[in-house]
Amino acid sequence: MMEIRKVDILCMQETKWKESKTRWIGGGFKLFYHGVDRRRNGVGVILKEQHIKSVLEVKRVSDGEIGGVMMNVVSAYAPQVGCAMDEKEDFWSELDEVMNSVPKGQKVVIGLDFNGHVCEGNRGDEEVMGTYGVNERNEKGQRIVDFAKRMDMAVVNTYFKKWEEHRVTYKSGGRCTQVDYILSRRVNLKEIEDCKMVAGESVVKQHRMVVLG
Repeated sequence: MMEIRKVDILCMQETKWKESKTRWIGGGFKLFYHGVDRRRNGVGVILKEQHIKSVLEVKRVSDGEIGGVMMNVVSAYAPQVGCAMDEKEDFWSELDEVMNSVPKGQKVVIGLDFNGHVCEGNRGDEEVMGTYGVNERNEKGQRIVDFAKRMDMAVVNTYFKKWEEHRVTYKSGGRCTQVDYILSRRVNLKEIEDCKMVAGESVVKQHRMVVLG
């Protein structure tokens, strides 16, 4: 799938793989992953072979976050509905710590399943998002926007005009919504040419792949 779509780096969530390991997965791609429970959570980053030698460090923060350096790539998975409040607060604290550890001049891309809706439109939040979200904002969506403001990031998905069907990243039964996002530093937003959902391509069941170009 990555080879066909010419994707060099892929952030994965809900892997449900235990331990912190790396492994070749075929096609010239290597997976870096971390997890503590086979029943839930787990994150990973897949890299094309040509980029492997450029990896200086992999920081496995928790089973909800993993990061790489120097082009800082962070894969994150926010706690779902029903998780304890402490777990949710720990997630955001850890993500803040990851961002604060990155020097200001370095680029950061976060690929994440946030389980939240940032909404369509951007009134009052123009500095961190465009107008092309989906549905009304919920509490988790507000946490995403607050995080973006706090860290001077942009919710990249929302800046590129697409039909709503092509903004939806999660489909289950009759439910269609946008819960998977890519964030980058606002200062680097002008370097991004496109951000789109790829219909028919699922890395995790019911979630569509979001591609940055």
